[in-house]
Amino acid sequence: MTENTVEIMVKGMTCGKCSGRVQKAIESVSGVRSAQVDHQSGKAMVVLDKNGASTEAIKEAVRKAGYDPQ
Repeated sequence: MTENTVEIMVKGMTCGKCSGRVQKAIESVSGVRSAQVDHQSGKAMVVLDKNGASTEAIKEAVRKAGYDPQ
């Protein structure tokens, strides 16, 4: 199975709970295999499965969780 990784910057996270919410939101997107989110750096590393997910779908999930994707 082929994987692809994308990095998304996320503004507005201030604590571990924030990064957990963002991670859960990203992982709910179809085509996302996993996500690692760090509130200190503001980075979300997203591993996509072979069918992938669009970057815009991931960013929309982050927006719906209440944060600002870059």
